[in-house]
Amino acid sequence: MQQSWLTADPAIDDTLRRNVALWGVTGAAGFIGSNLVEALLLSGQRVRGLDNFATGHRRNLDAIRESVSEEAWARFEFIEGDIRDSALCQQFADGVDHVLHQAALGSVPRSLADPLATNDVNISGFLNILDASRRSGVRSFTYAASSSTYGDEPNLPKVEDRIGNPLSPYAVTKAVNEQYAAVYARAYGFKATGLRYFNVFGRRQDPDGAYAAVIPKWIAAMLRDDPVFINGDGETSRDFCYIDNVVQANIRAALSTDEARGEVYNVALGDRNSLNELFRLLRANLVENGRSYALDPIYREERAGDVRHSQADISKARRLLGYAPTHTLGNGLREAMGWYIRENG
Repeated sequence: MQQSWLTADPAIDDTLRRNVALWGVTGAAGFIGSNLVEALLLSGQRVRGLDNFATGHRRNLDAIRESVSEEAWARFEFIEGDIRDSALCQQFADGVDHVLHQAALGSVPRSLADPLATNDVNISGFLNILDASRRSGVRSFTYAASSSTYGDEPNLPKVEDRIGNPLSPYAVTKAVNEQYAAVYARAYGFKATGLRYFNVFGRRQDPDGAYAAVIPKWIAAMLRDDPVFINGDGETSRDFCYIDNVVQANIRAALSTDEARGEVYNVALGDRNSLNELFRLLRANLVENGRSYALDPIYREERAGDVRHSQADISKARRLLGYAPTHTLGNGLREAMGWYIRENG
């Protein structure tokens, strides 16, 4: 695994290697969580993971073990369980220095199909982890927020202090997370830092299931010579953010100054590409990897709960966290395409 966020700022690597801590990662077997676990183990840290495998996979933990040394793997402990279990959350948080909370039921369509489950996991589960971390006196708490919080706010780029009305139950849960974080800072002096992710992609992103993200889903379809479906006219645009950028943001947030903690930050590239542009990039990347895809996309109705355009202003994260994206959509796809092809046989 190429740790480009380390080479971009050796000071982070030096800080980690001189200060070994215990990091708690919820959703450790998921897409983003497993990449965080791997990066921390490669940086000499101790890691405690928590996952119930509702959306994560044991194969992601197996992949980490294969990519790190046995000495590094020995610094990883895993708790299988659900963040809706408050006692288990307390067990997870006790003794941890830094919490990176990634566990959630993602996906706008999933939340529309089952709003009660989304609320239960994303709000009650979040509060369990937040309160357990406060009681345990963790040094930093960083959580996965979401660009869905911007809702129907029409202006681009999206700025952290300007949000609209939520367009899905999932968006509501993520907005409530931010409100709880703000209340805990005011009521208890416990600061939780939120990272509003924008369309993250990269290795270990699951292409299967009804709620798969667009990039792995399209690549899997292309490799099978199946049709690719585009919701709407294809001019809907997103700020696609490679996984290495997200790993960097989490670690910078956890190690940031007290002044920078307790804020909410956009984590993205600060650019946007249409779905039509994404389709062309994916097809070109397949050709570069000796594959081909001759079919044209099939257009269908827009999906309920989706926003038309999304692009982040990342100046706040640059200024207060030192966040500096290392991967664009293009070079992120080039780096990840080999993994997608291998995973799809």
